[in-house]
Amino acid sequence: MLDKNTAMLRYSTSDVEVRTIETQYQGFFAINVYQLTHKLFSGKQSQLIQREMFERGDAVVVIPYDVKEDKVLLIEQFRPGALRSNQNPWLLEFIAGMFGQDESPIDVAIREAKEEADIQITEKDITPIMKYLSSPGGMSECMHLYLAKIDSSQVDVGGVFGLDEENEDILLHLVPREEALALLSAGKITNASTIIALQWLALNYQNL
Repeated sequence: MLDKNTAMLRYSTSDVEVRTIETQYQGFFAINVYQLTHKLFSGKQSQLIQREMFERGDAVVVIPYDVKEDKVLLIEQFRPGALRSNQNPWLLEFIAGMFGQDESPIDVAIREAKEEADIQITEKDITPIMKYLSSPGGMSECMHLYLAKIDSSQVDVGGVFGLDEENEDILLHLVPREEALALLSAGKITNASTIIALQWLALNYQNL
């Protein structure tokens, strides 16, 4: 029987042995099959385990927030992943994007703000919030969440942006923070990164 006072998170990557990684699919994303064993909480070693992992790379999420006006910039765009659950596939989100080659998270934040909302932000405008794993049971993606302080008078509310070559069609909305939280409470904001970001903002806006 385990000691109820045993320390949390006492294992690490050194307690995992990855035997093989085989790519089963490679397109814009990849699916790899891992064969591995890991230490059990009993102290023994697990049997050989096979896990399929969706490898989509890492991404950045940016909360564009006007501190003085207490408003956030939300973008609206079509997401095919919402179709299976019969939810509205046009989602309200924060600015987000995947890493390009040799890009830092700050580089991604600055580039995506320009591409998706035509706003100029610099490194001094950006505050790191957290990194988190989207769905680590079957996906390797790590999300980098940032706050970006903006001047909302420079936002083209109702403007449509995005890259044609990526089939982006992005509509801009500028809303008070409380309205964004009301949309969240009403179930109108359903993607995980925006939910996490808004909950963080609700807890921390007074300290910004």
